[in-house]
Amino acid sequence: MLELLKRMFKKDQLILLGAGVSVTVLMIALYISQPKFLHLLNLKIYDNYLRQYHQPAATKVPVIIDLDERSLSELGQWPWPRYRVALLLKYLTAYGAVAVASDIIFSEPDRTSPEIMKADVKRELHIDMDFTGLPKDLMDYDRLLAHNLRGGPYILGFDFSRKPVAGEHDCRVRPTKVAVLSSPGAPSPHDFLPQGKWMICPIPVLAEAAPESGFITITPDLDSVYRRVPLLYSFEGRFYPSLALATLMQATEQKNIVLKISSVGIESIRFNHIVIPTDGQGQMLINYRGRMGTFEYISASDVLNRKLPPGYLRGRIAFIGTSASGLKDIRATPLDPGFPGAEAHATVVDDILSGQLLSVPDWAPGLEFLGMLAGGLATTFLLMWARASWIILPVLCMGGAMWYGSVFFYREQNYFISPMYSYITLGLTFITLTLIKFWREEIAKRYIHGAFAHYLAPSVISQIMDNPDALSLEGQEKEITIQFSDVRNFTSLSEKLSPTQVTNLLHDYLTPMTRIITEHEGTLDKFIGDAVMAFWNAPLDIENHQEKSLQAALAQQRKLEELNGIFLEKYGFTIAVGIGIHSGPVRVGNMGSADLFDYTLIGDNVNLASRLEGLTKYYGQKLVVSQAIKDACGDGYYFRILDNVRVKGKEAPVTIYTVYTLEEAEARKAELELYERAHQAYVNSDFSTAETLFRELRETGAEPILCDMYMERCAHLKDNPPDCHWDCVFTHKTK
Repeated sequence: MLELLKRMFKKDQLILLGAGVSVTVLMIALYISQPKFLHLLNLKIYDNYLRQYHQPAATKVPVIIDLDERSLSELGQWPWPRYRVALLLKYLTAYGAVAVASDIIFSEPDRTSPEIMKADVKRELHIDMDFTGLPKDLMDYDRLLAHNLRGGPYILGFDFSRKPVAGEHDCRVRPTKVAVLSSPGAPSPHDFLPQGKWMICPIPVLAEAAPESGFITITPDLDSVYRRVPLLYSFEGRFYPSLALATLMQATEQKNIVLKISSVGIESIRFNHIVIPTDGQGQMLINYRGRMGTFEYISASDVLNRKLPPGYLRGRIAFIGTSASGLKDIRATPLDPGFPGAEAHATVVDDILSGQLLSVPDWAPGLEFLGMLAGGLATTFLLMWARASWIILPVLCMGGAMWYGSVFFYREQNYFISPMYSYITLGLTFITLTLIKFWREEIAKRYIHGAFAHYLAPSVISQIMDNPDALSLEGQEKEITIQFSDVRNFTSLSEKLSPTQVTNLLHDYLTPMTRIITEHEGTLDKFIGDAVMAFWNAPLDIENHQEKSLQAALAQQRKLEELNGIFLEKYGFTIAVGIGIHSGPVRVGNMGSADLFDYTLIGDNVNLASRLEGLTKYYGQKLVVSQAIKDACGDGYYFRILDNVRVKGKEAPVTIYTVYTLEEAEARKAELELYERAHQAYVNSDFSTAETLFRELRETGAEPILCDMYMERCAHLKDNPPDCHWDCVFTHKTK
């Protein structure tokens, strides 16, 4: 398998493929394990959907009977006497409410009942107290409330507790019947439903009288936000409905609840003809409709004072709760950090009656898993074949498709399909692989930098790295400065040395010479034995390339003086080097065959530069340059004319020079002035004067080869005068 991949992909592509697959596998592992921080992030995404796309209440059935500040101010602080609660229930049914549910647990006897007050005074003050003229039915407010509860559409709330309840009393809350529809091999539903350990119940007289009871227990998520509500609780092997579900059972007079389970948990709860999707523990996602006040609030004082129009609550379900300070049953929801518990129950009733039920379908994990695979592998293959900048648009399109696909399911189907893991996989894969590509490119750049450092100046390499588009390998015609250098009589010198010594000598000589070239932004073209070819102004443009080449040549001469001291001691001789420099248009680029090529120069000006290097020996000079170099370098150097010549293979004459720094020229001023007079006499065809002046210069010991050459030429021209059209050009027949 590995060999097949190696044949199919390049090394860098294999690295990206391995990294992309690793990131995708890591995300799948995280998806399976569901770490806390990612679970919390997923909840926040759900909250964002709910905030953006929540809808108003679908029905006007639920209404909140509010024990508000006005009610407490007009009728007294809570707890109210139970006879007042009984009146409140009676009036609500009189207004037409089909069910009245209490979000308040009457877990203690009413201490304001006359019978209880009488017993308390007797026990604490030892005084016998009696009530005259008070009907017997009003002696115990709890019995009065219980009497009103019988036969009415009333539902009392109770709570499950995970801790033992102080002063626990006998619980008379009745369970409900549930039909269980289970798949083969499914365990008992009690293994999946939330388990109650202790109950906080209404006092027995009230619990027995109430037609229905429902728990108000709801557990927040890890971030203390309430998003789900259990519809059924398991307690001592029996089923107990939530307050909202019990209220619907009372309002619709339907008792048929079907619990569908599989081997992995609860699938749904069917009430009447409505199928309520749940999670594995039988919890329903609450489709919150807004902040507090989404449903109608009616002050309890308005009900007790009979201020509502007749039949105002006909067909409606009333939840008794409180918004008063100190009594407020506050729940943090995705839409409101201070949401009353009674309105949460009202929301559940509205969701079930309208059928607008949010859920995470059974196939959601499979779709989210496919989203992770698609995001991770698609990004991997895109980055394997394209630059990161080119795939930004496809990645954004994939991200948009994931987001709007999830939004579509939420808005149109009420399904929450989380895009989070797909998003993280997509983003993490893109970032990881982009960083790897960047890292690999940096390695490649360093490799190229190191490889080209043997040929190019560091500054030129930096320019290529910073602006690769400026490097053209297609070939182009441009002005280039070419330098040739060669060791004089190297063949005869090498005969005195062993092959190893010859190799060491070349290494000791060529290393500093090449370094000088690259330090002056030159490009090393090739070594030709002991000769070196270099050029300036390619592959990138170099400002003042003629002068930089000249500076390199002068630096090479100075360096050679240092090296000769070492060579004399090490090998017993010194070496001389001739350098020729010329500048002009050439063709530069990849030259060679389709399979093997070299980045080099071709053109007549390359040949001329080579001929100038060859003339250094003839004129006894270390450095010979062309007119083009003199014209480009201005007054920064002293150029001494050597001759007007036709080099072998060229018809056009060339003026050639040797070069001195201004400091060196000043030190040799007398010698140079004498040479200028001699050469001018030669140009003016005054060969006798020229011969005399060259001899005078020769006697000073300066330029013996150059002076001997001109004296010999003057002697010949005296005997064989040129015609009147003489142009002072000397034609060289050899290289």
